Order: sequence, then C-alpha cells, then structure tokens
Amino acid sequence: MEAMDRERNIWVVGGDQRQRALVRLLREDGHTVRLAALEDQDLGTEPLGPGLALAHCVILPLPVTRPDGMLNAPLSREPLSLESLLEYMEPGQVLCAGMVSPAVRELAESRGLRVFDYYAREECMVTNAVPTAEGAVQVAMEELPTTLHNARVLILGFGRVGKLTAHRMGALGAKVTVCAKRYEDLAWAAAYGCDTLRLETLSYELGGFDLIVNTIPARVLSPHRLSLVNPEAFILDLASAPGGVDQRAAKELGLRVLQAPGLPGRTAPVTAAAAIRDAVYHILWELEEAP
Repeated sequence: MEAMDRERNIWVVGGDQRQRALVRLLREDGHTVRLAALEDQDLGTEPLGPGLALAHCVILPLPVTRPDGMLNAPLSREPLSLESLLEYMEPGQVLCAGMVSPAVRELAESRGLRVFDYYAREECMVTNAVPTAEGAVQVAMEELPTTLHNARVLILGFGRVGKLTAHRMGALGAKVTVCAKRYEDLAWAAAYGCDTLRLETLSYELGGFDLIVNTIPARVLSPHRLSLVNPEAFILDLASAPGGVDQRAAKELGLRVLQAPGLPGRTAPVTAAAAIRDAVYHILWELEEAP
C-alpha cells in the first residue's frame, strides 16, 4: 500500500488489538498518531482533550459502539461515551469509523463532522473477509474432534466471507455444502464445486453436517432448525450481532455454538489493521481529489 504523501495528525480512539496494530502501522508511515481509550504502555495513551480538534482524521473502532451505546473500547480502563469524545471535535473534521449506525452518524453529523464508514468500503470488506475465513478454519480445527478433511461442512450464506470460507475449507478436503437464498449464489457455489441447498427449504438436511458455519446476519437457525442439527455438530456463527443462531434454543438443546463476529481482531489483527489503514487513506485521498 502506498503511504500518504505527507504527514497527518491522526487520533485513534478506542478499539481492540486491531487499533493497537493500526497505530503502529500509521506511525511507520510517518504520521503523528495519538491514541486514547486504548491503554498500551509502549504506544503511549493520552487523555482526550482539546488536541483532538487539531486532528486531520479521528479513527474510531469497528463497530463504533457497544450494545449499551458506549464507545467500543475493551482495552480502556474507563468507559467512554461517544458524546464526550465528540465534544472535543470541531465542525468539518473527518471522523472515520466502522459499521457506523444511523444513531452514531446522526450524532456526529449534528456536530458538523464529516463521517465516513471505512468498513462500508468494498476493499475493506474483502480484505477483512480473508482473516475471517482463515480464522474460521483455525477455530474449526480446534473445536472439531476430526480433521476438516472429509468433514461435512455447511456454509450458510455465500457473500464475501461465505465464498472465502467455502474455498479455504474445501481446499483442505472438507465436503462443503453452501446454503443460500439467491439463485445466482447457488450457481456460483456449484461452479466452485460445492453442493448446494436453498435457504428457504433448509430442514432435515441439517442433521447431516459435522460443522455449520453461519455468515448471514439474520436469525436463520431458529429453534425448529436447531432441533434438526446433529447433536455432535459444532456451529460457528460469524455473522454480526445479533447473529444467526437462536442462542437460548441452542443452549436448551445442548448444542455447541461459538459466536465469533470479530475473528480478524483475534486471529489476524495486523492484517485487519492494514485493511482499515488502507481504507482510511483512500477516504482522505478522495477528499483531497474532490473538486
């Protein structure tokens, strides 16, 4: 990735291991980078203050906030509200964040900020899908009592993550079946050598799989469908909140389920950080090129 042509003053606020790696990458590119709500003795955390108003860009986490509305900052000793952070910023400043909700966007734009969702960019989502798929392989290897080779694997959804996960697991010898709603997705899955099932009619076939990987951000594994799952199977839910599995029903049935929507941050934080950095660079370049 080509670095920016001049030094920028950038603040990284909140986040997890991805943001720690992001700080290092940005500093390696020669930028002045300050961080807050992201404790790290080596990187040098600072308290929020008026200096935030001098930033060319402020980068927030992916996702921006927790379910309770506070900033997503698991590595911070103290909780931080988004409102208190935005109070230090000035109208016209650039705010980049991931999975920006309508409420977050409205709050930031009401203060005159220019808000950009780096995760909504195709290049970021594609790059981020790679560590997600590889992380899924890693988790499956750790959780299954057998090898992935010859394992019967069902992939729910055939978007970016579904495609890459099916490819990675198929390359290891898994017997992959793709279940999707759109006919074009099923056609592509068949072209890749996968067996296919339609999501609308998915039923008793669920009992024939050792591993079920969900990538659909909707409650597709209902209590009825879960009752048809092989009791020895492992379910890996990669979808964003609230996920695709009815957790209460799964628990009552004694099924093994792992919700892992943030795998890139756990398994490949540097790669995930590079995807964020590149997307932010693209945003800044486009702003400079705009008439």
